[in-house]
Amino acid sequence: MRPHLLRLAALLAAGLAAGCALPPPESEPEARAEYFERNDPLEPLNRVTHTFNEAVDVMLLRPVAEMYRLFIPQPLRTGIGNAIDNLLLPRTAAYQLLQGKPDKAAEAVGRFAVNSTVGILGIFDFASDLGLEPQFEDAGQTLGVWAGTTNGGPYIVLPLLGPSNVRDVAGRAVDFFTDPWGHLGQGDTVEALRVSRTVLQTVDTREQLIEPVDALRESSLDYYAAVRSVYHEQRAREILDQTEPRRRRFDWSGQPPR
Repeated sequence: MRPHLLRLAALLAAGLAAGCALPPPESEPEARAEYFERNDPLEPLNRVTHTFNEAVDVMLLRPVAEMYRLFIPQPLRTGIGNAIDNLLLPRTAAYQLLQGKPDKAAEAVGRFAVNSTVGILGIFDFASDLGLEPQFEDAGQTLGVWAGTTNGGPYIVLPLLGPSNVRDVAGRAVDFFTDPWGHLGQGDTVEALRVSRTVLQTVDTREQLIEPVDALRESSLDYYAAVRSVYHEQRAREILDQTEPRRRRFDWSGQPPR
């Protein structure tokens, strides 16, 4: 097993062990609500990891994202983002089938077919004009649907990867093994493609989050707690299919796409 997967497994085991503490009884509804909202038995360790991740972000990720925005024209950034999103659609279709949503899976397949061909490898998003809206699923969401709950267990902050929970750590491992790019073979060229895809996806995502993250940092008395709350809420919306479609449009005005 690869070293980073061993680390994920260790974190998963630690989270499961820490999560064995029972919630307050039903006779204490306020305490139970706070318990499930926080669900953070590893908070001291999580705060240390959060501080480390923040240092990496401030010193490296955010500056790189700013340079990416400064030197790469917005239409080109949109095309890159579209192409990255397009690569997620086959896996999304598989997860939607596993969640019992064949209509959504068919839309994802149709979207992938249209944008991969007419859209030139996904660079142009013509599928949205046909009513095939972008929706993305991962293994953590699928496990949440199967479990019938948005509560994914104890909150965990992963080094470099950021907020997660016990269920989503397991989901990340599944996503890793089901990623088609992990089965393209070996060799320097294939490895370079994998690394390039990962780097581009990381920078592209961070560039989109420059303003939201800055706003959350400035408005929060406790940024760690704010991130934890946002993560719980976002994951709940994703599991319940309550998120807005993530569209990227070419806008020659130079403004970020909505």
